[in-house]
Amino acid sequence: MKTFINKSWQFTSTFDKQLLASKKTDIKIKLQTVDLPHSVVQTPYNYFDAKIYQTVSGYRKTFKTAAAWKNRRVFITFEGAAHEATVYLNGQLLGTHSTGYTAFTYEMTKFLAPQGSENVLVVKLDSNETIDVPPFGFVIDYMTYGGIYREVFIEDKPQIFIDDIYVTTKENSCDVKFALSEQVSEGTQFNVTVAPWSKTKGKPITVSVAANRSTSNLHAEITVPDVKMWTPETPDLYTATVELVSKNKGESDSKSERFGFRDIVMNAEGLFLNGKKYKLRGLDRHQSYAYQGYAMPESLQRFDAKVLKEELGLNAVRTSHYPQSHHFIDACDELGLLVFTEIPGWQHIGSSAKWRKQAIQNVNEMVLQYRNHPSIFLWGVRINESPDDDELYSVTNSVARELDPSRPTGGVRCFKKSNLLEDVYTYNEFVHRGDNEGCEPKSKVTSNMKKAYLISEYNGHMYPTKMFDDEIHRTNHALRHAKVINDVAGHSDIAGSFGWCAFDYNTHEDFGSGDGICYHGVMDMFRNPKMAALVYKSQAEDEVVLDVSSSMDVGEHPACTRGKNWIFTNADSIKMYFNDIFITEYFPSNSPYKNLKHPPILIDDYIGERFVKEEKMSQKSSEQAKAVINFNAIYGQIKMPFSILLKCAALILKGFNYAKLRKLYDNYVGNWGGAASVYKFEAIKDGKVVKTILKGPVKNIQIKADISNKELSVENGWDASSVRLSVKDQYGNTVPYYMESVRFSLSGPIELIGPETSCFRGGYAGTYVRTTGKTGKAQLKVESADLSCNINFSVL
Repeated sequence: MKTFINKSWQFTSTFDKQLLASKKTDIKIKLQTVDLPHSVVQTPYNYFDAKIYQTVSGYRKTFKTAAAWKNRRVFITFEGAAHEATVYLNGQLLGTHSTGYTAFTYEMTKFLAPQGSENVLVVKLDSNETIDVPPFGFVIDYMTYGGIYREVFIEDKPQIFIDDIYVTTKENSCDVKFALSEQVSEGTQFNVTVAPWSKTKGKPITVSVAANRSTSNLHAEITVPDVKMWTPETPDLYTATVELVSKNKGESDSKSERFGFRDIVMNAEGLFLNGKKYKLRGLDRHQSYAYQGYAMPESLQRFDAKVLKEELGLNAVRTSHYPQSHHFIDACDELGLLVFTEIPGWQHIGSSAKWRKQAIQNVNEMVLQYRNHPSIFLWGVRINESPDDDELYSVTNSVARELDPSRPTGGVRCFKKSNLLEDVYTYNEFVHRGDNEGCEPKSKVTSNMKKAYLISEYNGHMYPTKMFDDEIHRTNHALRHAKVINDVAGHSDIAGSFGWCAFDYNTHEDFGSGDGICYHGVMDMFRNPKMAALVYKSQAEDEVVLDVSSSMDVGEHPACTRGKNWIFTNADSIKMYFNDIFITEYFPSNSPYKNLKHPPILIDDYIGERFVKEEKMSQKSSEQAKAVINFNAIYGQIKMPFSILLKCAALILKGFNYAKLRKLYDNYVGNWGGAASVYKFEAIKDGKVVKTILKGPVKNIQIKADISNKELSVENGWDASSVRLSVKDQYGNTVPYYMESVRFSLSGPIELIGPETSCFRGGYAGTYVRTTGKTGKAQLKVESADLSCNINFSVL
């Protein structure tokens, strides 16, 4: 039985041996009561020193020995403790675990107090970045935080128990391998059941397996008729349950693992899932959050996967640069989001035997703990962007392949023609500068054309972008992402690409924008979308996407030109209107991004047939005047090409002069002095209008709140909800230069994560609310200038 012990830990930011005392009255240092997941310190939004979380802290938890544990073995599991955890029970050392990104388990049986008596569990946690284990040893482009930041639970098991299940699949059959805690005698019976999980259709199938010799390793091959294959579009899942059959009460045991039927092949042509070729379209994710660092509960880990899949339209994510929460990966399994996960590290390979041994151990733990997740398609067995080290990486590859021969290995590099010991050449490519190719051909990068090639990072530091940057900067950021995925789509032998990165994140002083934030995300730290998010969202088909890169305010661009404004959509076409006058219809074929099914489309016509209808021009004169005016609308009057100059000359011969052309520009493009200047865009699918947006002068604004979860649970610890805020105009457009302060006030059993006063940045803001241990109704009030909104929650 699994029992979570996430509530009511005692914490001190400075470890002291007094924590080991059996009586709390013997402890003279001040202790704080905390619940898990926990961060050793709540950080500011920006401008803070990474040393504030680098400490040797202490955690203490008391619990009683349960009567149900009699004659059973008792274990404790920590899902994640950053970064070196030394664990004691009743003053006895259980062990030390030296990586912050994988789980670890210790047996407590022989150290437990008598039945009904109290036990003292103590964790000495070193969160310093001077530890001689990965990812430490040199500079790191992310904060590593500290704390017991994932869940902790106790399990009691019989003397002989099922220790591990590993499921591999092939077409409609699966091989369920299971390991026992120790050898069982010949003839010991096991039932192995494969059953559909959740909404997957089908009937459970059970087979019996008997040990034909004394062994601790067995397996069962099971054929499942009408099997549902796991794909990003149909993420069907199954559960494998192994039951140890015993006639003696208390000796039986069972264990379950969820899995999916799917076959992964990566070769020179790309990625094939169940025989179908997929082009990976993903982003890299850090597991960090504003204020709270790594320590967020299950609901928000799952919410991140939902954001990536449903709001950004991705089919893949890379867990840079370490294994991440099983809750996040579970959600990827359920949503159909392919995962590339890798061992902890950033560029540096340690020279000590301890460091290198730990890197190998990290591969072992990563593969054993995550190998039943069907969403994981690739193991990263190199330290991110590290140099070649054949001695180390031949071992890491060997470990991964031995523990899981069903998946390929990869290793992220930042240089070309590296020694390729893995199955996939994964490469961080930052070739695109905004005015050149989005990616290089595979042949210029990889050292082995016969193996698969994948771009694991692009953009990122090449063009940091803040929510409050001007419209041109935000547009260029979006187009850089569009250019890379467009050019990757044009290379059939590139398996896909992962953009750097999904979300902005706090980082060390050597990186970022000087305020402790890397503004590399297509979303901010609160998961509010930047314009670049539209590039990814528009590639998906689940919902209609329609937006425009501009507010359509003529003063937004230099010299009052309209500049290059773009439509982001997945519709068949877009009809554009000015003050309800039809201008033109745009199609994907009009876009320069020819390899994307749903490319950004340049708005290059502000006139349509208005010169013919309103100015009574001939069709030829209209086309000439329209070409001149539209060119000036986008580029201005500087360096007009010869073709435009010819049209100007033709118009002059017909009696047009500069003043008349200028008046046409002012009336039809500048729109100065008009009663209203409202642009309307209609998305057309299958001949029908499926979405409409309007862009015009702002008349009024209001706060919109997007809440990840309004029903919070305190069952296994604490719960939280993401509160994403934006200020919208009367048409539903975010007003990008709203920068006012925002104040939060609460009632009921919730509290804030972060300050009570913050501010909108580029029209967006955010906070988190968390439970306090009590249940009931709660409310968050949000106030900014004369705007406000109330958000109601239920704590169950």
